[in-house]
Amino acid sequence: MTENNTFSIAEAAAQAKSASRVVAQLTTTEKNALLTDIAAAISAGKDFILQENEKDISAGRAKGLTDAMLDRLLLTGPRIDDIADAIREIVALTDPVGDIRNLTLRPNGMQVGKMAIPLGVIAMIYEARPNVTAEAAALCIKSGNAVILRGGSEAIYSNLALAQCLHQVLQQHGISREIVTVIPDTSRGVIEDLLKQSQSIDLVIPRGGEGLIRYVTENSRIPVIQHFKGVCHLFIDKYADINKGLDILVNGKTQKPSACNALETLLVHKDIAAGFLPAAAKALVPAQVRIHACELSQPYFRDAAPATPEDYHAEYLAQEIAVKVVDGFDAAIGHINEFTSDHTEVIVSQDYSRAQQFIRRINSSVVMINASSRFSDGGQLGLGSEIGISTSKLHAYGPMGLEALTTEKFVVFGDGQIRD
Repeated sequence: MTENNTFSIAEAAAQAKSASRVVAQLTTTEKNALLTDIAAAISAGKDFILQENEKDISAGRAKGLTDAMLDRLLLTGPRIDDIADAIREIVALTDPVGDIRNLTLRPNGMQVGKMAIPLGVIAMIYEARPNVTAEAAALCIKSGNAVILRGGSEAIYSNLALAQCLHQVLQQHGISREIVTVIPDTSRGVIEDLLKQSQSIDLVIPRGGEGLIRYVTENSRIPVIQHFKGVCHLFIDKYADINKGLDILVNGKTQKPSACNALETLLVHKDIAAGFLPAAAKALVPAQVRIHACELSQPYFRDAAPATPEDYHAEYLAQEIAVKVVDGFDAAIGHINEFTSDHTEVIVSQDYSRAQQFIRRINSSVVMINASSRFSDGGQLGLGSEIGISTSKLHAYGPMGLEALTTEKFVVFGDGQIRD
């Protein structure tokens, strides 16, 4: 299925807007019961989902998709179980909707606070990864939002199969199926139309390559959560524990290099370079990591390519890393601030005061001391499943969980007060 000419984006967005008022009024108990049944329906529909996923895999092979892309597309029995488990984890999360914070007493006797409320309608535009369809829908339901999901053509059968499970449960609960809309039209033009629906859609979250995110940002009339790329830095301070640094380097670079929280640049203080870089070169050999080295670090690596400014801007998403020896702490800060993508930065140091300086002077969305960049993930940071990552500061910054899918309204409790 590649296109459905009878599908109207404007109509779907308007219906989602109407449905958002319904889901916003559901109680936590009702939302959790709905999500519990959705997880069960996905588990029960495993054979059908796998059958539809095979259509996507076959089509992907015919189109010549890379092995990495096919792996993102592939659903297996255990992967479907993981999707259902992720939804059950969302059930267990605290519902932020309706929470009143910072309630204060004014001199005139009024109480003023701020209540968390749903954003309304979320549009997700994403590539591959059918699990996003189910998990994004679950996060939006739990946070009281309606969602419009536009996945890539490569995953259309898988996405529609998951949508069928979702809609089956919504119908059983007597709730509007327009709370979750999976767009069946995979033409590029449908994205352009979707981005014009500012009267109905409140926020757009794109997930995919830099090209997709820039296209969405440049063409949207709706606020967009931006995350162009993840150029994550690791700084080995002169006061670093070398063994910790090596473990964090290898894990951050090699465990899952295609992830946006994988390391792309290694900075090493000149005073520790002679002790750290030979061990680093040896540690990266098993994963066959390609090195782009500055002039000072080249002697420590075999077959290293000379690093260029483009290498320090690069998001390799592969077993590849740029390496630079820096003159000192300030030089490391300066390099990061020049080349940062505002995703994740890590310092390895046993000096508490320098680590605290690093936190204060680096304003990326996640800043870490003596821990792998691979922990820069909603689940690992205690948010549960994440719907995306924001590297722009409005309205969310960093991994986005349930709370980031809400905004706040002022609530005022009075007893007849009038203004003089």
